Amino acid sequence: MTILDRYNALKLKITERKKPFDRFITLLEDETTWLTSPASTRFHLAEEKGLLKHSVGVAESLLKFREFLAPSINEESCVIVGLFHDIGKLGVPGKPYYLPNDDAWVVKNRGINYKTNPEVIAMGLAVRSLYLISQYISLSEAEAQAIAYHDGQYIDDNKIIAHKEEPLTLLLHWADYWTAHIYEEGRYEQLNKLNLRREEVYKLIGGNYESC
Repeated sequence: MTILDRYNALKLKITERKKPFDRFITLLEDETTWLTSPASTRFHLAEEKGLLKHSVGVAESLLKFREFLAPSINEESCVIVGLFHDIGKLGVPGKPYYLPNDDAWVVKNRGINYKTNPEVIAMGLAVRSLYLISQYISLSEAEAQAIAYHDGQYIDDNKIIAHKEEPLTLLLHWADYWTAHIYEEGRYEQLNKLNLRREEVYKLIGGNYESC
């Protein structure tokens, strides 16, 4: 499946808040760089559609975690916070946060393909995400907390909710971290290759890999 196929499949899961969700999606797709934006200037999916790839991946990971760890959490909540936790990286309609870097030397020698737009009013990305979403979609307190603090205790400002995280906040943090550092860095494929090699070794020595 292409990234757009996966994205469209997630959109179909929204039923209870479909009208406001669709209005927000229309804004994002028609008036922002949502479908083309990178996820960062340099390191984290700094490529066309990088933000969409990351957001879809986080929503999918979050749904998997929910299935096994907290099935009582509303699936729709997972899609909304997963897709939109980093939406602040878009800037605002008419003012994209990331712009192509026009400094050819920096692009060539430092690999920084994008720059931030100085015309976008400075605020935390999670705050801007909440600002954008809340104009269209009514969020529960748990959803708002999850989006605001999805970076977990890696951010000093997030210590205000240390040991008070809602389950959705923890799941979103884990999904975000797992997607960025396991899937996007190719470590999941490396793990699969390692497991296959282990299985081959156990077969050669007559052991039972499944029982280990």
